[in-house]
Amino acid sequence: MRDSFRPALAELIGTFAFVFVGAGAVVVDRATNGGLGLLGIALAHGLAFSVFVSVTMPISGGHLNPAVSVGLFAAGKINGRTTLIYVAAQLLAALFAALMLQWVMPAVPADAVGLGVPRLAPTITLSSGIALEATITFFLLIVVFGTAVSPSAPKMGGFGIGLAVACGVFVAGPLTGAAMNPARAFGPAVVANVWRAHAAFWIGPMVGALAAAAVWRFLLREEPAREGPSS
Repeated sequence: MRDSFRPALAELIGTFAFVFVGAGAVVVDRATNGGLGLLGIALAHGLAFSVFVSVTMPISGGHLNPAVSVGLFAAGKINGRTTLIYVAAQLLAALFAALMLQWVMPAVPADAVGLGVPRLAPTITLSSGIALEATITFFLLIVVFGTAVSPSAPKMGGFGIGLAVACGVFVAGPLTGAAMNPARAFGPAVVANVWRAHAAFWIGPMVGALAAAAVWRFLLREEPAREGPSS
């Protein structure tokens, strides 16, 4: 268990920071009557994820997202015990972050947006929301595999992963909240007690992560170089 403490703590701190900044940006946008806008909210999520993935990557791998952990497990990159420890730390961190937001943010705008909990737009059905969350999470996991997992990945830390998160918010933010991360939805939902269409923020990211893991493992993964015949 001692060997798991540092990685679990890194996941807890990194996920706490991401949820606090991301959900906090939604509250601040409401408090300033749209002062941040979609651009500001997307940058808040993308930059926070980029920075804290980079910080925690040498310790835990920088998952900060149950969908990432499950995707890496499905791809055979981490074991089941590590997956469970990471997911527990991520969900606990998200809960702590939402409690902190409830404490420090103005009550009226925080209540109005449910502490930044992702929500489906009135024009989006549950099935469409699940499909959209699955699609943008698929893209996110492909970026994770291509920039952090692949042995020949470019040395860019969490920069590319953060950009993928920002892109997801640009595309789906006004429609689903662009969670791509069950922990991002879970913490604010528990504290604000807002559960409308909550299943979309679990089913969609998990389906997208598993699809990306399968594509990477069976179609895109680099094959080990074979030695040529000896002369």
